[in-house]
Amino acid sequence: MPVILASSSPRRRELLAAAGVSFEVKVSPAEEIHDPSMPLAELCEYNARLKAQAVALENPDAVVIGADTLVWIDDTALGKPTSLGEAEAMLRRLSGRSHSVCTGVCLCLPGGGREVFHTITTVDFHDLDQQAIEDYLSLVHTLDKAGGYAIQEHGERIVRGISGSY
Repeated sequence: MPVILASSSPRRRELLAAAGVSFEVKVSPAEEIHDPSMPLAELCEYNARLKAQAVALENPDAVVIGADTLVWIDDTALGKPTSLGEAEAMLRRLSGRSHSVCTGVCLCLPGGGREVFHTITTVDFHDLDQQAIEDYLSLVHTLDKAGGYAIQEHGERIVRGISGSY
């Protein structure tokens, strides 16, 4: 049975490959929504479902995996920054504080079945001065990462600790 990852995320590809899963990538055409009135977990699951279902419609005999990750702080969801300036502002906002990272996942199964779930992790940031932020931004391409960072890419420079899934 074919497995399809409905995502362009290199991190998601790495995770599936590391798990020994044979899969192909088909980037979902679905547009994510960013509704501030929706609870974090519900929003992540909704977007994951949108992505997976769009690809599953064209591939009904495959297991299709969709996912969406958001960073949550001060009752605000931080998605992917659209510029380095926005990434810098996000890192400044997260500096010295704890925030939540939620990933919603949807598995669309052959025959129309579906499994949807999420995980929430608490991340604590170091206090970051301007130089630390600039150094991090020079090392990591942040524009494709929720909150403008990735723990697995030089995370030790900015993250003090995590509680939950990594």
